[in-house]
Amino acid sequence: MPAQSLALIDSSGQPTLSGDSAAVPWWSFTKTVLAIAALRLVEDGMLCLDTPIEGECFTLRQLLRHEAGLADYGLIAQYQGDVAAGRTPWSVEQLLDRVDVRSSRGMPGQGWRYSNVGYLYVGRQIARAMGLGLADALRTCVFQPAGLTSARLARLPPDLADVNMGDASSYHPGWVYHGLVTGTTLDAARLLAALVRGHLLQPGTLAQMYECRALPEHRCALHPDPAYGLGLMLHARDAQSHPVGHSGAGPGSRIAVYSQRDMVCALWQAESMQSDPAYEAFRMLSKSEQVPGAA
Repeated sequence: MPAQSLALIDSSGQPTLSGDSAAVPWWSFTKTVLAIAALRLVEDGMLCLDTPIEGECFTLRQLLRHEAGLADYGLIAQYQGDVAAGRTPWSVEQLLDRVDVRSSRGMPGQGWRYSNVGYLYVGRQIARAMGLGLADALRTCVFQPAGLTSARLARLPPDLADVNMGDASSYHPGWVYHGLVTGTTLDAARLLAALVRGHLLQPGTLAQMYECRALPEHRCALHPDPAYGLGLMLHARDAQSHPVGHSGAGPGSRIAVYSQRDMVCALWQAESMQSDPAYEAFRMLSKSEQVPGAA
């Protein structure tokens, strides 16, 4: 299958697609999906951003901004080994035990630690509030309102049968404990376009997504002013004038979905491409911004 898929949406809303048109794994762009769902439920009064979650000391806002103090599983050697060996995913209880989620946590709001476990809690809150499984909740709360036809939550290996997994010969989506959304890059771009153009959230709620924690300790050439909002990677200052969106990676491929000044770029690449899709997406957004009407 093709090793790349690129979707662009210009400032007029005109989409273009090159490369693979099949569904691909959205990896951690799923976090943006979860954040949209959670915030729509906040607007409906079904969830609260700043009241501690029942039985916990952290809030939904802290979970969405990776400030809940929760550890992660990505760097656990046993996790990496079991994924590479193609073993069956652990139960959630086994995961939380191996992450040692209780004793390893920090003080909520005091620090920043990227945590897939935190977004597992977000997904649980969404499903509980809607009284649905997470797949149905995301379809009802995000995919249908955004007009997406390919996006869905993959739960078992057969769900990936028609998904381009890049260089990965096999994978169990259950290893992504907050859920793995798959869909075309064009639908990923459409979702971000709908979000930043105000079609999914009220203006005040969208503004809260941009309220970020600056992360100067993570500065690099590509991210000179990094920050994290509510399910969004962005610049700490003047966020809406710079790329905003989310990157993601997993076995076999990587994805970057970003918007800048009404332009949207979603780029998925197999690992064998040996390039950074976020770098390429930023470059294309910058180039398109300089050429009026360019897609």
